[in-house]
Amino acid sequence: MNARLGCGEGQKAHKQLFCVALIALFWMALQPLAVNAAAPPVSADSQACLECHDGSRVIEVPDTSPFSTGGRRPLVAIPREAYSQGVHARQPCGECHRHLTSLTPPHQDGTPEKIDCATCHDNRAKAAPQSETTPALKRVLRNIESYRRSFHARPNPDFPEIPNATCHECHDSHFLNVPADKQSQAYANWRLTTPKLCGKCHEDQLESYEKSVHAARLNTENNLKTAVCVDCHTTHEISGAHGAAFKLQSPASCGGCHPNNLNSYRRFYHGQIATLGYTTTAKCFDCHDSHAILSVSDAKSPVHPANRLKTCQKCHDGTKRPLATRGFASFTPHATTQDFERYPGLWIASRFMSGLLWFVVLFFGTHSVLWFYRERVERKNQPGRAAMGNGTCTIQRFTAPWRVAHLLFGLVVMVLLFTGMTLRNAQSELSPVVARFMGGVEVLGQMHRVAAVFMVGIFLVHGLYLLLRLWRDKTFSWFGPDSLLPNKKDFLDCREMFYWFVGRGEKPRFDRWSYFEKFDYWAVFWGMALIGGSGAILAFPHIAGEYFDGWVFNVALLIHGEEAFLAAVYLFTIHFFNNHFRPNKFPPPDIVMFTGRQTLEEMQRDHPAHYERLVVSGELESHRVKAASSGLIVASKILGVLLLGMGLMLLFFSLVGSM
Repeated sequence: MNARLGCGEGQKAHKQLFCVALIALFWMALQPLAVNAAAPPVSADSQACLECHDGSRVIEVPDTSPFSTGGRRPLVAIPREAYSQGVHARQPCGECHRHLTSLTPPHQDGTPEKIDCATCHDNRAKAAPQSETTPALKRVLRNIESYRRSFHARPNPDFPEIPNATCHECHDSHFLNVPADKQSQAYANWRLTTPKLCGKCHEDQLESYEKSVHAARLNTENNLKTAVCVDCHTTHEISGAHGAAFKLQSPASCGGCHPNNLNSYRRFYHGQIATLGYTTTAKCFDCHDSHAILSVSDAKSPVHPANRLKTCQKCHDGTKRPLATRGFASFTPHATTQDFERYPGLWIASRFMSGLLWFVVLFFGTHSVLWFYRERVERKNQPGRAAMGNGTCTIQRFTAPWRVAHLLFGLVVMVLLFTGMTLRNAQSELSPVVARFMGGVEVLGQMHRVAAVFMVGIFLVHGLYLLLRLWRDKTFSWFGPDSLLPNKKDFLDCREMFYWFVGRGEKPRFDRWSYFEKFDYWAVFWGMALIGGSGAILAFPHIAGEYFDGWVFNVALLIHGEEAFLAAVYLFTIHFFNNHFRPNKFPPPDIVMFTGRQTLEEMQRDHPAHYERLVVSGELESHRVKAASSGLIVASKILGVLLLGMGLMLLFFSLVGSM
């Protein structure tokens, strides 16, 4: 009985062992299916092709490529696993290789057809209804259009029958797997391998890039935010690196990672010219190099302090531009007005100019608003009162030299503001249009410099004229009523004027020159000192660089632009209001500066103290002149309207461009 039990238990054990073995064999048989199920299915057509093309054995075929020198080459290896994970895995090989007619090598009869990814995707888009076009296909079509305009799509110089680069050379259509998720490992791998992919054709550029700070961060730190080829050259819109389009977009490409440096670059001359759309000034790669970009602290970097002057002299070489001098080396194209520790001069200049602008605008803006209100109230209280200017008795207000100087100076200032504001406000939409309309920045620059010479000339001639007058008139009182020098009465008149504005006093009785007229006059001297001095530094940087450090260029450019902006705002708002747009001057323009004459009524209203002084001294009759002819009056009004219109347009241009 025991023997039987032992035999039965042995048979049972054998059956269990057999079942376990059978299950194990079945599980191992299913493993290939499990692996294949994890990956996208490969079409049956492709499975047949992979029997030879999967790289499991070496097969050599004749080399018929355009670059071939004859002989044989290994068959293209397409590993199954890599192919099965690509976006083309479900498509039969024959869908792209339509010229293949047989599974037996060489698979075809006649000349092979050209395989074109773009044509394939175009045909697919045309065949599908618009409503069924997927976002992915639309993106591919946009990329195709960009590629067709790119440098890669152009015929190769050595082999015109083929383009410089095809889709397959960058993407490898057999393994193409676009990493849509930027957080994925696939995207990280794509970023890390991009330089070597581009380096297959651009070996010299890759060699330079591998020395750069960008490559160091990519290779040693796996920093995916550091720049790789596609960040600067884009992926499909690649243009020739020597073309204007690429050069002009390069600052924006660098600014994608260095926004603060881009903003500071655009504030100064180099960046302003580039922003207007011209390549005649330095871009990022001119100073930092294009591929072998090194840290500023690296002794081999072209922007290292020891190398900067040599870098500047690449452009400022003494031929087209004067040779760069020592001050160029310490010029900072990325200086900012917010960093006192690094740029104290620029910080102080910025605060000073900003304070000056706000003081002038707030003080004289309030002055104008209150003046407008007061005169408006008085005119309402005297409804029968009309604007003066048509009296028969006329008094000479300005002599011919004053009138000519005023007209020429006004025209020159407008030219300077027009050309200068185009550069200062380069980032506005209007400035590039203006620059192209005028013939380019070179023309604008020449106009600006010629106008500047005229302005200095007018200023010097006026100064000489005044000196001659003072030398001849031995009785002239420097602080008397006929002098333009400010005196105590001017400050008292200004205080009384504000009392009158608010109805708490009488209007001050002005003599020959009011305090606001004196301010207009001396503002020109102030402007000449700031704008003229800074402009001379910018016009002759090689001379200034011999005596000053480079920070002076930063300060000069800031002062030059800010003072010009202040002049535009003041002249075309405050000055225009005081002389043309006050209720008592309406309708504009006031033509006294063009005819040199004003009526006796105007003199009694605007300069009563001067009128009374001339009456008491008996000199009034000597100031009487013949009334202006009707032709002169009409011409003066036309000229006045034109100048007012030009000034208001320049004001609009200056304000809009500064926003």
